[in-house]
Amino acid sequence: MKTLLNTLVLTLLCYTAHAQNRLDVAKQQALAQHELILLNFSGSDWCIPCIKLHKEIIDTEQFKQLLNEQIIVFLNADFPRSKKNQLPEELKKENANLADQYNPTGIFPYTLLLDANGKILKSWAGLPREDRSAFCEEIRTVYQQITRP
Repeated sequence: MKTLLNTLVLTLLCYTAHAQNRLDVAKQQALAQHELILLNFSGSDWCIPCIKLHKEIIDTEQFKQLLNEQIIVFLNADFPRSKKNQLPEELKKENANLADQYNPTGIFPYTLLLDANGKILKSWAGLPREDRSAFCEEIRTVYQQITRP
């Protein structure tokens, strides 16, 4: 009987963990670690400003430092067009739901800085005007304002 109960509990936990989407997981992590969430909408294989944003800001060491210092949790909602770059159906649906909630007009790239509850603190429509240093510093400034009493 005990084995059956343990199996049932583990099955339910696995289902619940699988049913959560990336934003829910990011919110939990941000809440537990006192982090912000950076949500980026991109078209990785067709949107030139999106590609430039990733190359010049997101894929840099300065940006990765924000992740290492547990200032942000990063989510990329990608909408590739090329058949070879298509995402799994579950991820496509999740990205579409994120777009419905946070990017209903379909701006690309569109980057949002959210608190742990999903409230928008700052947004960048299109390619940010700031260079990577200023962009990362802006995130740090908002983080410090939120985390300091």
